[in-house]
Amino acid sequence: MNLEKVFINFPVLQSDQLVLKKIEEIHLQELFAIYDNEHVFQYCGILPKHNIQTVSKMIGHFERDYQKKSRVKWGIFHKNQDTLLGIIESMDFNQKVNMVTIGYFLAEEYWGKRIATEAVRLLVNFLFEEVQINRIQAEVMPANEVSKKVLLKNGFLKEGLLRQASLWSGKGIVDLEIYSILKEDYSS
Repeated sequence: MNLEKVFINFPVLQSDQLVLKKIEEIHLQELFAIYDNEHVFQYCGILPKHNIQTVSKMIGHFERDYQKKSRVKWGIFHKNQDTLLGIIESMDFNQKVNMVTIGYFLAEEYWGKRIATEAVRLLVNFLFEEVQINRIQAEVMPANEVSKKVLLKNGFLKEGLLRQASLWSGKGIVDLEIYSILKEDYSS
């Protein structure tokens, strides 16, 4: 695992359609619109935020987590319009096992447009090719069919159900399905 590729300079990842880059204060209104929407967090262990000052502080928390080398939150931006479409993140870097966990969510108006699928593809490519990760995993609530499809389209395999395995904010103790992809399964 080459964490310098992640934590020396904030990595910017690009495709023809998307740019994954740092979320900054200039993105506050778009970020607040995402966090203020109850529907976005229906299947996440995140509570919506209805106060813009709270969301503004979160931008600082994103930076703090990055500096602590514990989590990277990229904004998912439309390449040509610099519009914030959602968030994708890498967390729980486990150097002993050489694995990382990812998560993602989009603003509701961008659902169903293959944006999450492309953002996950970009991140998986980066983690395997640049960071030399061996295992990437994601935890999904069983009812979140759309997120499961995003992972399957990107080569992830469902490994199983973790029954009553996690405490998620606003949801209590939940079942989670675990999906993963290994470097040996991956083809760019």
